[in-house]
Amino acid sequence: MKIYISTDMEGMPGTFNWEQEKTDRTSVRRNYTRHVQTVLESIIAHPRSEEIDEILIADSHSAGDNLDYSITALDRRIDLISGCPRQFYMMPDLSPDFDQVFLLGYHSGTGALRGNMDHTYSNSRIHKIFINGKPMNEALINSAYAGWMGVPVSLVSGDITLQSELASPMPWLNYIPTKKAVAKFAARNFSQSRVDEAIKLAVDRALKLKKTDIPLFTFESPVTLKIEFHSTAMTDQACLMPDVYRLDGRTIEYTHADYSVLFEAIMALVTLAASANI
Repeated sequence: MKIYISTDMEGMPGTFNWEQEKTDRTSVRRNYTRHVQTVLESIIAHPRSEEIDEILIADSHSAGDNLDYSITALDRRIDLISGCPRQFYMMPDLSPDFDQVFLLGYHSGTGALRGNMDHTYSNSRIHKIFINGKPMNEALINSAYAGWMGVPVSLVSGDITLQSELASPMPWLNYIPTKKAVAKFAARNFSQSRVDEAIKLAVDRALKLKKTDIPLFTFESPVTLKIEFHSTAMTDQACLMPDVYRLDGRTIEYTHADYSVLFEAIMALVTLAASANI
């Protein structure tokens, strides 16, 4: 058995805004690490642990420099991917031979009502994002990439608003609530002890499942991406990418038969938009 773990920050317990990363980076990294470590310890202590050959962690928030390498000392089967930029941003080195994906510290999508630090990939560039007409968050986009690989997502941790966004498209998830948004930059973070208890229960339920027991979240091909950027200048830049169709001043559309190509296109478009002089 092989477990893939992708980690983000905004859904981690103990976090509430991006300024906190600048003013209290030590505390943010401590809470981030503790959450991931509790998940790892729960995996290692599980009765099926002996069946696990590999646990791969992709540190996927911002520059990918949130987890210290020392976390791999917990078990010889743990590897850590750090750093950025990289291909397949939040899901690098995922392959079809993995059995389950865990998404830790994820958050609600851009424009969510009472979503703590709600955004989808870029708070400053993406105003709205859809795939095949459905509003997206990072958990859904990344889960669809895993699904395209044939690997199911079985466990997610994050805020209550994300839980509601995932309830219909992915009802099978073992979900670990970490906080409830009071506003975009304010959160009621749940008791660390209560979150730890939820982790142990969720990991236990997930690891009792076989790969074939867990549904895949996928989109029908061809897949159409639609992004509304924050400015027309950003859209000008995004249209430099081949096969991008402009719908209006701020909105583009991109269609491809291969979800992995579209998955990469999202970050390419966001990177192009970042170069706009607004």
